[in-house]
Amino acid sequence: MPADILVKLYQLPPCPAAPDGVVLRHPMPHERGAMRMWISREFSDGWADEFDTVFRSMPPSAWVLQRGGELLGFACYDVTARGFFGPTGVKESEQGQGFGRLLLLASMHALHQLGYAYAIIGSAGPVDFYLRTLPAMLIPDSHPGIYPQPVDK
Repeated sequence: MPADILVKLYQLPPCPAAPDGVVLRHPMPHERGAMRMWISREFSDGWADEFDTVFRSMPPSAWVLQRGGELLGFACYDVTARGFFGPTGVKESEQGQGFGRLLLLASMHALHQLGYAYAIIGSAGPVDFYLRTLPAMLIPDSHPGIYPQPVDK
């Protein structure tokens, strides 16, 4: 059962550098539609809907990884709720190369720079990865958290 995770932003490890040929950057407003379609196709419509909200701030509250014209992954922060991390995803064929760690730490450092002392990873998927990578702990009795019962389509 997914649970929420509390992250101490004031004890973060450093953010790794992007590998050669890979660029970590904020998305640009003119890329919104193409990136939204990519997230919908690779992950889910719901995650694409959440990605839409990153453009309410400048710079947008998301990171994207790309190699040439190819998107490799994305991570949103301060989107689902204030101080929350996610959604995030790395293209299946690109997993296992440290891209998830890079996106996660870049997002956590961005939240800390916004003035947060703690972040929440809501309904965390790969719990072991988060607990191994971050100064973090599970929040007891946090399921289903802030997420309401899904609306029927």
